[in-house]
Amino acid sequence: MDTKTYMNERIKEKLDYKKMESGLKVYFIPKKGYTKQYAIFATDYGSIDNMFTPVGEKGKIELPEGIAHFLEHKLFESPDNSIFDRFSQLGADVNAYTNFNRTAYLFSSTENFYESLGLLIDFVQSPYFTDENVNKEKGIIGQEINMYLDNPGWRVYFNCLKAMYHKHPVRIDIAGTVDSIEGITKELLYKCYNTFYNPSNMVLFVIGDLDFEEILKVVDKAEKKKSNETNNIERFFPKEPREIREKLIEENMLTSTPIFYIGFKDSDIGYSGEKSVKKDLVTDLVLDILFGTSSKFYNDLYEEGLIDSSFGAIYTGDKTYGHSLIVGESKEAKKVYERVVQLIKRPSEELFTEIDFERIKNKAMGEFLMGLNSVEFIGNTFIDLYFSDFLIVDYLDLLESISYGDVIERFTEHLVEDSMVLSIINPLAK
Repeated sequence: MDTKTYMNERIKEKLDYKKMESGLKVYFIPKKGYTKQYAIFATDYGSIDNMFTPVGEKGKIELPEGIAHFLEHKLFESPDNSIFDRFSQLGADVNAYTNFNRTAYLFSSTENFYESLGLLIDFVQSPYFTDENVNKEKGIIGQEINMYLDNPGWRVYFNCLKAMYHKHPVRIDIAGTVDSIEGITKELLYKCYNTFYNPSNMVLFVIGDLDFEEILKVVDKAEKKKSNETNNIERFFPKEPREIREKLIEENMLTSTPIFYIGFKDSDIGYSGEKSVKKDLVTDLVLDILFGTSSKFYNDLYEEGLIDSSFGAIYTGDKTYGHSLIVGESKEAKKVYERVVQLIKRPSEELFTEIDFERIKNKAMGEFLMGLNSVEFIGNTFIDLYFSDFLIVDYLDLLESISYGDVIERFTEHLVEDSMVLSIINPLAK
């Protein structure tokens, strides 16, 4: 078994690592004196991974949209008592999530940590799919999908993605559609599970006032041993054009104020590791300088009554896609869009000063250091970075290395009118 320790003296954080015989990677950050413990068990498998070559097979298959999310739900199914009840009896709060890129199972506790950790590993590695429980779940998830379809905030977001992307599965709701989940069977669930829930495609992260050797004993005992490593699962994505699909999607729904999403489709994709994470960080700095609450743009539009405190901007992406989103509520969403267009057409030297750049970078560094007081923040940030082939202990150094020139270059390349879309949800006419 490979064992290693990473240390960052600046942030006084130590990261222990061990690769188990099964291929599972286990990471641990000790937090002396903390009463709360946190564990997250994640797989490199998200909603966009519905076209791949199953383990042990040849040739690609395409599975129904929403199957990764469906599988996450079904892993909480047990022939015995409820998984949630068992965690509750141990005094632990268990949860899970599926996003575009990964699925994660997690719990937090202040007692009985090692028992809870054993339960986490055991239930995630004990799939129980039957025709009956799969069909029952279709009704439950179908209701969930319909609930989100009736949610203006969810709808405006996915309309924005559909405006940007022609073919990439990021344009599809993580839960799929009512029609797509009808095609899910227990056989397909097992096919996904056996491919993506192999320990070598997974990571376990633990944080708290705990003992690493004891953690490893629990993992070793709880694991369902597998030796066939699947580090290179073959995934397939449709060829996505650089151009946006449509400029505007506008709908009317039950909402008191119009909601808008302005999207910038990213064409500078395909990276992993430090290059990927640095691009994300640089983009977030660009967005904060231009649209953050301290920016001239934000304050001008706020004083004019064009936006309110819901206004904000964020970048999100992965190796195969990326986009910046500017979001908020406004009675004149199209006017806000036009003001953004006017802003990005101005010369970069008018928009970015080195003083503003240093201030916003220092703010980002401060927010990260503050986050290190939260076991949940550390755990979730670790997972996000890990699946980008980057370790959290190197994050602050990378953030500090970003230059003023990096921000100018990214702004000039990414925030262009040709890559812009607008999604609006208007209130229903009275």
